[in-house]
Amino acid sequence: MNAKIKILWYLLIAILILWTIATFWVQYTGKEESHLLGESNALKSALIVYNPDPLYDLDRQVSHRFAEGLIQKGYKVKILTTGLAKLDSGDYDLFVLCANTYNWAPDWKIMRYIKNHSILEGRNVVAITLGAGSTASAKRKLDKAIMDQGAQLLRSESLWLMRPNDESRIEENNVSVATDMAYQMALEIED
Repeated sequence: MNAKIKILWYLLIAILILWTIATFWVQYTGKEESHLLGESNALKSALIVYNPDPLYDLDRQVSHRFAEGLIQKGYKVKILTTGLAKLDSGDYDLFVLCANTYNWAPDWKIMRYIKNHSILEGRNVVAITLGAGSTASAKRKLDKAIMDQGAQLLRSESLWLMRPNDESRIEENNVSVATDMAYQMALEIED
């Protein structure tokens, strides 16, 4: 094998090893959080679940802003990261699942949560797929996993970190636009 091909092979192997390490790191190193929001005597309740991204907290910001919209509609809201949500078997009127996109697929922990929680069967679910800007494949996979559990998918949307979320608001901070859209989405959910 000539020297140039050997160098290319070593470079490719090094890139694959680094990509694999980075994938495991972002999938498993986020900080676990739990928040209870809204009036404790509210008649409706929602659970928002996300897997915390260690690099960007768009998932956390979108989840909290969505919760604010639900509170405006009279919900009490529990926001849990996936590690804590797997322990929760509460009875909720609405489930909101917020998935990060890694390698063109929803994050592993949210997919595991969906697969392992038969509590979603027959329940109302909203899916939010987050990513830098290419989320179509991840969104399809997330939607399918939710529907395969027998859940009623009320709405599914993608929000992006880098790609414009609203072409009419490209001068604004894209994260602010994404969180505003999450709030509006919550207000539009049919009860």
